[in-house]
Amino acid sequence: MSSCCAPSRDTDLPAVPAQAVPSGGGAGAEQVAFPATRSFVGTDKPMIAQDGESPKRSVKLAAFRLETTTVTNARFAAFVAATGYVTEAERFGWSPVFRGLLDDSAPPPSQSQTPWWVKIDGACWSAPEGPGSSTQSRQDHPVVQVSWADARAFAAWCGGRLPSEAEWEHAARGGLADPRFPWGDDEPDDQTVFANIWQGHFPHTNTLADGYMGTSPVEAFPAHGQGLFGMAGNVWEWTADPFRVRSLSRQAKARNQNAAQTDEKVLKGGSFLCHISYCYRYRIAARSALTSESCASNTGFRIAFDG
Repeated sequence: MSSCCAPSRDTDLPAVPAQAVPSGGGAGAEQVAFPATRSFVGTDKPMIAQDGESPKRSVKLAAFRLETTTVTNARFAAFVAATGYVTEAERFGWSPVFRGLLDDSAPPPSQSQTPWWVKIDGACWSAPEGPGSSTQSRQDHPVVQVSWADARAFAAWCGGRLPSEAEWEHAARGGLADPRFPWGDDEPDDQTVFANIWQGHFPHTNTLADGYMGTSPVEAFPAHGQGLFGMAGNVWEWTADPFRVRSLSRQAKARNQNAAQTDEKVLKGGSFLCHISYCYRYRIAARSALTSESCASNTGFRIAFDG
């Protein structure tokens, strides 16, 4: 099954130096506390085996806290104002934008294998679709066009960190034993809406049954049983973990070698572009990968804390 996730940036681009940011960030979102426990990550019933969804494996988790929402445009703007931080997309000078969010004057697609992504000069967190776009009317939407390093810089500013994949999955279950989705096992479709995903025929027709072509406010859909919003759909969420497929097959070894060489990281949760017919990755066990300097119209993050 193909992915609606954006293509990674070319790996032969010059490196962008990391920026140090001060700690002591402003007020954050509400948090849910998870006590230390024995949990699990992955599944023994993978739907997209090549992504490394299996096997289901036991993990021991220390106590942690997770913010109830992904980081919003308003919070990221406060971070930038306080620190002067410049994101990687701004320093590279461009970022991929979903074609459906652009008007007819947009340039042609830049990736033949993913024709719904367009390289847009000037696209960044404050102008997600490029020059002329703005987050003014989207202050409560998740910040997008942020790389793994950008997310880590924000986390350091507010005294937190990115969650591990195991922490993210444990939190996403909402107290249920082993649900397929954060709300349970009920399957969304083009009429039954649980989250901000695609309805219709991807990528050509979106019926907007959920009300959104792109991102939605971070609390637009009900929280799950333990109070977290948006753990499925809306935006992919960066985790702290490097991407790896747990398999001894030749294909997996080659995939893991490439992931290590290009510094790919795990993303969780799916996005507003996911649909069961094309990218069935809004399931809890589903995962995706991007190189750490990549970002797009559908990549964001949320903050975890120790204890």
